[in-house]
Amino acid sequence: MLRITRKSGERVRVAESALVAGKVVPAAPARRRGPAASYEELARVAARGWRPVESERLGAWELRAAAGFTRRANSVLPLGDPGLPLDDALTAVRRWYAGRGLPAYMQTATGAEGTQELLCAELEKRGWVREVTAELWTGALAPVADLGDGSSGVLLSRDADEAWLARYQRKGVSEVALRVLGAGSPGDPVPGEPSVWFATVPGAPGAEAPAAIGRCVVDGRWAGFAAVEVDPARRREGLATAVMAALAVRALEEGASAAWLQVETDNEGARVLYDRLGFAPHHAYHHYRAPEGTASEGSAPDSSVPAGDGAP
Repeated sequence: MLRITRKSGERVRVAESALVAGKVVPAAPARRRGPAASYEELARVAARGWRPVESERLGAWELRAAAGFTRRANSVLPLGDPGLPLDDALTAVRRWYAGRGLPAYMQTATGAEGTQELLCAELEKRGWVREVTAELWTGALAPVADLGDGSSGVLLSRDADEAWLARYQRKGVSEVALRVLGAGSPGDPVPGEPSVWFATVPGAPGAEAPAAIGRCVVDGRWAGFAAVEVDPARRREGLATAVMAALAVRALEEGASAAWLQVETDNEGARVLYDRLGFAPHHAYHHYRAPEGTASEGSAPDSSVPAGDGAP
């Protein structure tokens, strides 16, 4: 039997007798729409754009925690060697999260050069369960900015105010969540740190929430889009495009030229929009949850503590 890893990271078995022909497939396509980038560069930029409130190094791994607000801010980012044998490193990971009353998650990636297909397989052998898969897409920034016509009434701010939060899908946002949304430094950015912008399209007079919102983090050449949400009653009016265009204009002014975003594999509406805006998948990423059981030293993990509301 042959073991084959699909681009999504799924591993399947194929009988050798059923194989008619085969060839070696390069780790990344020879041509790709949008800016060239390595997995490691994008993983680090994405991590800087969605920072935890607490982190610790385990060799080249980063352990991240933010009181359970999203898996991205409450998972290990394994970019290299942890400095320990894998089983010892995983024990240390589970102990670290158990001590904070959180389930242990590992964020891995597949489908591009330098991603972690082998680590995914090792985690699955040890009973870690993949709970969610999403994709990171990239694209050129200027074409997105060109879609703005200046008449959409998009308002930009350094902070997520009450109006913005009223449209944000995660309700009851805590101080911890606000710190994550602000990429660790809400308000005007510190030199050398990511620059965060929040976009709002006001709703009709008397509306409880804005018609649309969005968030953008400018970090060097990259602009990362997130939390693009539209009032269901106002969809198909081009508001999501207007929000992204306004944010893209500001990101261009700050020196960015490339864009990235993360989208769940089952969000067909968003995928159609982002494809139309010139984005394309770069790699898939996954969140693996540690199996239930003893986490060695420290408190036992509370499996009822959420790591977000289903979003990566």
